[in-house]
Amino acid sequence: MRLSSLADYAVVMMAAAARKCGASCRLNATTLAEETGLPLPTVQKLVSRLSSAGLIESARGTGGGFRLSRPPAAISVADIVEAIEGPIALAICVDTSRHDCAVEGSCRVKPHIGVVNGAVKGALAGVSLASLSGNI
Repeated sequence: MRLSSLADYAVVMMAAAARKCGASCRLNATTLAEETGLPLPTVQKLVSRLSSAGLIESARGTGGGFRLSRPPAAISVADIVEAIEGPIALAICVDTSRHDCAVEGSCRVKPHIGVVNGAVKGALAGVSLASLSGNI
């Protein structure tokens, strides 16, 4: 399993936001781009996606910017990854509504893939933004 660049960058950006001020102050995209070394358009795109997912709150205008929607300890890596990538699914058969696997009829792993997927998701859910940012 490999995360997309955007998911990776979202984790980096959220960790930087948590280090800078947690959920207590507003940041702007330019500040986070400088802090992380990410391109400004990428940070702006991530702010939009993370805001839509409810992980950050944004406000426009004077005194605007964005902040974490909850304390860093209450945001997990799984939350961030799912905000960017969608539901965590190691294989297509995790989604029981899909039936486009070439070996679906004879697969002996399919009945167990939910356990594997749950373990991966649980591992990501067990890592908080606070622990990544050193704010624990």
